[in-house]
Formats: sequence, C-alpha cells, structure tokens
Amino acid sequence: MRFRLAALAVALAAVPACAQQPAAGPNIGDMAPAFSAKAAAKSGPLAAPITLASLKGKTVVLAFFPRARTSGCTAQMEAYRDQYADLFAGGKDVVLLGVSTDADTTLANWAKEKDFPFQFLSDDTGAVGQAYGTLSGPTGSARRYLYVIDPQGRITHAVKPVNPFSPAQYAELGAAVKKASSGN
Repeated sequence: MRFRLAALAVALAAVPACAQQPAAGPNIGDMAPAFSAKAAAKSGPLAAPITLASLKGKTVVLAFFPRARTSGCTAQMEAYRDQYADLFAGGKDVVLLGVSTDADTTLANWAKEKDFPFQFLSDDTGAVGQAYGTLSGPTGSARRYLYVIDPQGRITHAVKPVNPFSPAQYAELGAAVKKASSGN
C-alpha cells in the first residue's frame, strides 16, 4: 500500500508546470463566496440544495476535488473518512463538503460504496468552483483546493493545492478546523 501511495505521489508531482496554475479564488480573511448547489450523501441525492447561508453558525470545510472514483480523489476522501472524528470533531458544528463537478447521483453512489460520513456538493454548473477559483482545464474539473470557513462566514484556512498524500496537511487541517470552531 505504501509503495502504491509513494508511486502515486511521484506521478502527481510529475504533472507539468503548465497544469499547476497559480492559486486563485478567495484568500484567508475574505468573506466566503455564497453558494447553492445540489447535494448528495450516502443515502442518495438530497432533495434540497445546500447553501452557505443555511450553514451559518457552523464551521464549513469545502474540499474541492477533480473527479469521484479517481485514485487521488479517493485517497483524499478516504483520509477524511478515516480521520473524521479527529479532523472534524466528529461532525459537531463542523460540516465537511466534498465538492466536484460530478453529478449528484455519481457522488451519492460513491459515498454509499465508500461509506463516507459527509456530504458532497455537485457543482455540475461550475458556479461554486468559479466563485472559489478551482475550475481548471478544458473539462472544467475542480482543482484540489480546500477552504475552512468560520461560523461567521470568513475564510480562516486555505490550501491551494491540496496534496492528498501529505500527513502534515491533514494535521494542519485539523488544527485549522479546531481554531475556526473555537473562535480563536
């Protein structure tokens, strides 16, 4: 398993520089852009969209990723699942949303298969990705960015791009979520 992760990390590091565009989107201290998007969970597509306004008062983590079921994206979401209680305080007043341009049905099926304890946003129009500066390439898939939004709606932590194989980034995320949730 370690060999496969190491090989994948080497492959991701070999992505041409032209594909690693400069970071865009909001920065730490900015108010988070409002959004509304179709949502999915392991129980299936949700009946109503999720909006940032509906999450006011909670710490929100937006984890953008390119495509469901790809190796790097699966490793990233599985790491969130496997470290969920430590990273997100077990979900108490913290909402993790995986965000991609995949259809809500695709995300729901993947969430059920992998038993992900969090929800996904289906940014099939690209509006959320555009607001957060994550859209890339001719397919319009999301770059692997991460934002932590405090209960007042301000961005307190951003990682552009996320390395899904970096234990240090997961530790930083856990600390950022704890800090945003405590109001410090």
